[in-house]
Amino acid sequence: MSRLHRDRGFTHPIPSEITPRTVYEERRRVLQTLALGGAGAALAAWAGRDALAQAATRPGKLAALAAAPSAVPGASTLDKPTSYQDASTYNNFYEFGTDKADPARNAHTLKTDPWAVEVEGLVKKPGKYALEDLLRLSAQEERIYRLRCVEGWSMVIPWVGYSLSELVRRVEPLGSAKYVEFVTLADKARMPFLGSRVLDWPYVEGLRLDEAMHPLTLLAFGMYGEVLPNQNGAPVRLVVPWKYGFKSAKSIVKIRFTEKEPATAWNKAAPQEYGFYSNVNPLVDHPRWSQATERRIGEDGLFAKKRKTLMFNGYEAQVGQLYSGMDLRKFF
Repeated sequence: MSRLHRDRGFTHPIPSEITPRTVYEERRRVLQTLALGGAGAALAAWAGRDALAQAATRPGKLAALAAAPSAVPGASTLDKPTSYQDASTYNNFYEFGTDKADPARNAHTLKTDPWAVEVEGLVKKPGKYALEDLLRLSAQEERIYRLRCVEGWSMVIPWVGYSLSELVRRVEPLGSAKYVEFVTLADKARMPFLGSRVLDWPYVEGLRLDEAMHPLTLLAFGMYGEVLPNQNGAPVRLVVPWKYGFKSAKSIVKIRFTEKEPATAWNKAAPQEYGFYSNVNPLVDHPRWSQATERRIGEDGLFAKKRKTLMFNGYEAQVGQLYSGMDLRKFF
């Protein structure tokens, strides 16, 4: 039975449940090896895991995007990365269709050159940033993040980008700025399914300013060591690893700083099902299915078992303090 403790108004798993068992046991084995004097063997084991991750980063499909390993705490999970094939062909990007295979099939119509992102609202230095300027704004890092979809499936993806806070600091938000809104391109000539009534277009997402400033919040330009495929949100997207995947806006054209909470796409469509925060939480079910477990894409064999979903997708140690005192069942 799961053991839980309460802290400042919401329920946490205990630390041994936050860390996946395989990772926890691997760390313990390495420490035991070091204690016995086998430092070389232990380091070789860690190097092997790193090599496994790196092997998934160069599919040779698109232009390379060089990046250094990130030093941000929590930025590189030891989980095995999902194959590029799966990560680039099993997608939600409704501007290109509602079936998982539709984005890869239809996103060739998305032209990403030229591209610019406009920053506006409650900032001292609004402006329009060409993609080339954004790419040069800060050093590119590799972040190997878990991705958890609200639908109950997950992946592990090596992203390339830098902390969104690098851009936020440069535009200098005013004291009245409390939220950040992200707007996806809405162009029927490049996005053939914008005529559908699934959502209110353009696609809009949002974060609190402190969430946007967290070092794990990533402005991503690539994955697997290459530029982003169109179907994965090219040429620039958001990645917020402790939230359900729909919070990570794709193909961003506008970033707006506001005083009031933005009206976001899925929250407008079904507010009883998709809250503004949408943090990964195995203790708060979707009204139509459980969020306690997840299906890891690529582990779909006949006898494959579902994984237990981790609080904040396994990033509680890094982000839990952002929600101290909040009722996460009310603010879901």
